[in-house]
Amino acid sequence: MVKHLFKLIWNKKKQNFLLILEMIISFMVMFAVFTLLVFCYYNYRQPMGFDYENVWTVSFTPPDNIKQADSVEMFHDALRKQLLSMPQIKAVSFCGSNVPFSMSTHNTRLSTANNTDVETYVYNVEDSYKDVLNLHVLEGRWLSKEDFTPNKYVPAVISKNLKEQFFGQDNAVGKIIGEPDINSTTGASIDRYRVVGVVDNIKDKGEYHAIENGLYVLLDTAWYTWAGNMVLKVSPDVDADFEGKLFKALSNTIGTSIEIEHLDKKLVDINKVMLVPLIIASIIAGFLIINVALGLFGVLWYNINKRKAEIGLRRAVGATGKAVSKQLVSESLVLSTLSLIVGFFFAVQFPLLNVFDLSASIYATAIVLAIIFIYLLVFICSVFPGRQAAAIYPATALHED
Repeated sequence: MVKHLFKLIWNKKKQNFLLILEMIISFMVMFAVFTLLVFCYYNYRQPMGFDYENVWTVSFTPPDNIKQADSVEMFHDALRKQLLSMPQIKAVSFCGSNVPFSMSTHNTRLSTANNTDVETYVYNVEDSYKDVLNLHVLEGRWLSKEDFTPNKYVPAVISKNLKEQFFGQDNAVGKIIGEPDINSTTGASIDRYRVVGVVDNIKDKGEYHAIENGLYVLLDTAWYTWAGNMVLKVSPDVDADFEGKLFKALSNTIGTSIEIEHLDKKLVDINKVMLVPLIIASIIAGFLIINVALGLFGVLWYNINKRKAEIGLRRAVGATGKAVSKQLVSESLVLSTLSLIVGFFFAVQFPLLNVFDLSASIYATAIVLAIIFIYLLVFICSVFPGRQAAAIYPATALHED
């Protein structure tokens, strides 16, 4: 039976070529869409790694008249004490501009003695940052004020996935990150970091974004001069009235532009940004699949009309309507199989060549889903024409011919 189907397809290879090409393109498009869907779903399943409920961010412009190190320190201490004096605020921490769910990033590349070169986000934070976001320490300890003591190395806390890339399952506490080097422009030595602790991975770029490596270091005097961001842990029962009072208090102290945002609302906004390309890709794929489905349906319908004599002859020699319908559906599935073989060859190159640096399991799942989708599409589009062919009576078909 299969040999006969291949023979029928080969005899009409010119007519089937465009149909096979359409299905190959459809498979590749659906492979891309499913890859993005599986990637987002995989990321969505990962735990956030920190608490964002009841956490607010405050961004402001530091006063121009406060530039000296002592003045900056006094200003930040006074602002911190003012905020903590409010019973609704449980914890306060100054930090860099790359607060959770913001579009701001601070990246660097790090190496170890085995020359592992890894890109990571850098977070300039205070010792209270862990308490605001409830970060989970897995090894060692969190940063403390004692780490400001001058040392050959910069104390740092790293994320779990960065630790695994550098040290595998070994204990990372006390290990050194960063090769000794000199900046070719300034002649200054480049920082090396001593790991004092490991924290759990966090998804601070949205629920659908991949988890990135993280390196946490304390804010130093130079950073404090420009530190215009805070994260606040507030009580669950705070309302809009308190937010107004907070804004007024900050305005009286800082006297510059101030913006207060809630992390839960920022999460919704950044999730929308991540979903935009997925929605666009799905719409494009939807239009393409509709065109392919209409084309496939039309070709099969046309083939039935052209092959009425063949179908009538088969019915005349004893073929049942079910057998005729099965043949037409089988021809369509064989055509789709030929298309999928070619499409599979191209799709499998993505995990083999590590394109886009995604996990091979994501590509494998996307390939399987795309294959299932194409088979279902072809089957659905061929069932109705197959039933129409099964309803053709031998005498009618031969008489028309």
